Parts: sequence; structure tokens; C-alpha cells
Amino acid sequence: MSDARSESDSWTFLHVNDSHMGTARSYRFRPAINRRWAAIKRQMAAIDAEFLLHGGDLTRDGETHEFEYQQARDDLNELPFPTFIIPGNMDVGNKHASQNGAKPKWEERGWAWNDPDWNMTEPRLRLFASYFGPTHWTFLWRGVRFTGFFAAVAGSGVPHEIRFWRLLESLPALPPARHHVAMMHYWPFMEQPDEPAWDLTKADEYDNWYFSIDEPYRRRLWQLLRAAGVDMLFCGHVHTGRPVQIIDGIRIYRTPAGGNTPQLAERWADADTRYGFHRCDVTRTGVKVTFVSGDDQCKEFDSYGPWGHPKVDERDYSVAREQPPLEPA
Repeated sequence: MSDARSESDSWTFLHVNDSHMGTARSYRFRPAINRRWAAIKRQMAAIDAEFLLHGGDLTRDGETHEFEYQQARDDLNELPFPTFIIPGNMDVGNKHASQNGAKPKWEERGWAWNDPDWNMTEPRLRLFASYFGPTHWTFLWRGVRFTGFFAAVAGSGVPHEIRFWRLLESLPALPPARHHVAMMHYWPFMEQPDEPAWDLTKADEYDNWYFSIDEPYRRRLWQLLRAAGVDMLFCGHVHTGRPVQIIDGIRIYRTPAGGNTPQLAERWADADTRYGFHRCDVTRTGVKVTFVSGDDQCKEFDSYGPWGHPKVDERDYSVAREQPPLEPA
């Protein structure tokens, strides 16, 4: 895909992630998320943008509720511009865990979650793509290259992993661009590319494992991004914003959420816990990125049901406040 209009004209694109739309037909629902997202969507629609990049987690439970794919697709179709999308872990399942028989230590923190077992599957990735298009993609628009991918497939062994690496390896041979904007869901690393491989069986390393890409895949990913001339990288998943970090000439935007609750905010004094999106203005001199705070920063209200990734057989759909309730599908 490309756009033949003048590369010298100023123009705008938008970026958002972690909108997490849910439904009262589910075994859990947080109406504050939908309300925050609705305000952000109205703000974005009022901007004369050419398209929106969505960095994943469109849904609250899309990994088990196909209905939420339909809901998110119809919601985004109301915008006056197209949206280019990658999945998040709540859409298709988590990155794969290699526990080697060891039990993860998150139980020690009082969690009744099921993260390491809730792995993504190839059928779910294909189902997501049937609604939103390829999970890995690249296109040239007015002299700027845009690339999106779901890096959590790295190490999974599913067919989508082959497509992921093929795409990244093909990028250096593609037509050159003035800028190369990449988008992923997980953070590539927590602080620096040379971090160790995190151990999910250790309570003090579990968050680092859950939110970032494992070694040795992280190193390979970063080398390919450098070789592809990426100079801007958007990533979400944590729901908490961090100051822009520049490594190897790549501006890393760890972005706040478009609706869901910030996580790990206590780790950084400069964490940004607002809900919002990014406005990106392209000019002859570069790409100016501005965070736009959502108009509705409401607190949680009238929520019900558990957090995390409960097992399907432990979910109580009888609590759904709208009928008919959903069924896992």
C-alpha cells in the first residue's frame, strides 16, 4: 500500500493502544474503560487525520469471545479514517511460557490468574486476522514507512511466527523512506536491550517477563529493527507511559492506555498514568509526536467479575448484566 500525494505536504496520523472494549454480556465488565475509550474516540474523530494505528488489546476478552472482535471492528468503523491494527495478548492470548516444569511464583502475590497457561494459538491469530487484517504488515505512505507486528509470537512455533520473521527480514530491501514508524504491543525490553532473560518462576522477575519480549528473540528483533532503519517505535501493553527513550537512533514510545488501568506505575517517578492517544504531525522536518489526554479520566465504577486471565471453566457467566450472556467462542 502506498499514497501518491505530495510527500512535502504536512499531514497527520494517530496512534492508540489498549482500548480494551468489553461488554456487559460477559462474566466481567468494567464500564469505565468503555467510557474513557468513547471520549478518546470522539477526540480522534475530530482530527483531520489520514489514519489511526492501533497497537493491540482492542478487547477485554477477545481471546475467548469472538463477539468482542465484532464489537471492536464495528466501533472502529465509525471513525472517519481507516485503522491499521495489530493484536494484543487480550485479543489472541499471551506469549508462550517455557516453565520447564517449574511453577510460576505469581501465586505468592495473591493472584488467582492463569497467565502462563493462556497461550496464543494459531486458530485465534487467524480468527483475529479475519476481522482486522494481517497481524504483521508494512506499507509506504507519503514517503513514510509504517510497520506493525505482534512480536509475542517469537518462540511460539506457530506459523505466524514464520511470517513475523520473514516480514522483519524483508524490510531492509524495501523502497527507502524518510522515516520508518514501527508498532508492537509488548515492550521490546523493560529498560535496556541487553537485559537478562527474565524468569517467570521468580516473583520479582515475573512482571518483566510478562510485559517484554524474551531473549534470545529480543536481541534478534532489535537487530532487525535497526537494519530496517526504524526511527520510531510505539509499544503499549503496560498501560503506563514513560518518557521517550532513544536507543540506536530509535525513539521508543512506551505509551499510556486508551482506557485500561495503568500498571507498574509505582516503579517510576515519572510514569504517565493518564488515558489518551498520540497525535503525529508529519512535516518536511520530521514527525512531531504529541500525547493527547483523554477528555474523560473517570475512575472505576460499577465493575464486576475477576481480573487477569481466569480459566474458562472457572468463569461465572450467570453474573452477566445483559442478556443473552456470551459463551466462549
